[in-house]
Amino acid sequence: MKLTLQKRLAASVLGCSEKRVAFDPARLEDIKEAITKTDIRLLIGEGAIREKPVKGVSRVRANKRKTQKSKGLRKGEGSRKGKVTARASKKEKWIKKMRAQRKFLKQLKLKGLLKPDAFKELYAKSKGGFFRSTKHIKLYIQEKNLLNSESRVKQSSAEQKEGKRTKKPPKTKNNPGKNQEKQNIKHKFRLKKAGS
Repeated sequence: MKLTLQKRLAASVLGCSEKRVAFDPARLEDIKEAITKTDIRLLIGEGAIREKPVKGVSRVRANKRKTQKSKGLRKGEGSRKGKVTARASKKEKWIKKMRAQRKFLKQLKLKGLLKPDAFKELYAKSKGGFFRSTKHIKLYIQEKNLLNSESRVKQSSAEQKEGKRTKKPPKTKNNPGKNQEKQNIKHKFRLKKAGS
C-alpha cells in the first residue's frame, strides 16, 4: 500500500522527518483515504498517526563514568592529558596552600600558642613561599622554639590535672574495690531472702 503522500503531509503537520512518521497497522485503510492536512490532523488526534522519538546517544555510560570520577576513580596517570598546570592552575594551587597555612597560623594565635612577633614572622614567611605546607610550619616552630612559654606552662599544668583525675584511688580497708562492694550487696540480698 502506497502512503507516500500521507507520510509527507503527516511530516509537515508534525514538523519532523518522514522517517519519523509511524502509522498504526490496523488503521491503514483510514490513513489511505486521508488526502488533506485536516484529515491527517484528525488521525493524529485519534492516535492512528504518531511521531517516533528522536534517536540520541545514551548518557548512561557517560553518567557512570562521571560518578566514578566523583569518587576519585579513573584519574590515574594513564587517564590524564595535558600538563599538571592544565588540570589545576598554579594560582589555584597557591591559593589553596596559602589559605590552609594562614588558617593554621590564625588558630595558633587564637589559642595563645604564638606571640604576636612570632605570628608576624611566620605569616610573612608563608606569604613569601617559604613553607611547603602546614606540616613544614609545625617543624619550623619546633626547631626555632617559637611556641609561647606561658601556653607551655598552662598545657603542662592541664596535663598534670588530667593525670590526677584519671588516677584510680588505691584499694585500702576504708576504700574497698568494686568487686568487694558487689560481694557485700549480694550478701545483704541473700540475708534479706533468707529472713523473708
